[in-house]
Amino acid sequence: MEDELKPRFIESLQRNNDQIREDRARTIGEDSELIYRRKVEDIELKIKRLEREQEGLIDISPLDRNSLTFADFNPEAFVQKDMELSLTIRNLNIQLEVSQKRFEYLFGKTF
Repeated sequence: MEDELKPRFIESLQRNNDQIREDRARTIGEDSELIYRRKVEDIELKIKRLEREQEGLIDISPLDRNSLTFADFNPEAFVQKDMELSLTIRNLNIQLEVSQKRFEYLFGKTF
């Protein structure tokens, strides 16, 4: 009966170098893949939020439905902010594309 039970601790001590390296490689690979995927997803989320913010800039609705007066609108501030958002979104899109390709290369999985 005692021969059938083999404690995990003893098995761990008896592993050979190849088994140890394989276990460590798997652990490192899984952690890295998960972290990489989350970083890429964070970039996607930033892009979506900035695109929503940019769309919100063009909402210059009147103060109420009976009013012909628009909310305070500063054309210079609008242009400046829109340009900043456009460049940030462009840079994030480039970062996203490069990161997705690199993820596929490193982990052999499509994103």
